Amino acid sequence: MNTAPPSPCCGVCRMEAASGRCAGCWRTLDEIARWSTADAAWKQALLDEIAGRRAAAGHAIAPALRMPSP
Repeated sequence: MNTAPPSPCCGVCRMEAASGRCAGCWRTLDEIARWSTADAAWKQALLDEIAGRRAAAGHAIAPALRMPSP
């Protein structure tokens, strides 16, 4: 059985002007729009790409989900 991965949406839906990506899930508008009709392989490839984006930016998780420093 080829199960598609779940959406990376975390409910923080705010597009960042500088990057063109959502602050919550790190997807572009085109990637968000395509998600519902994409196959499992494309979704997994995108999730891998998002992980690379976060790593390159030095973020293990989306910045909007980080706890503020005390």
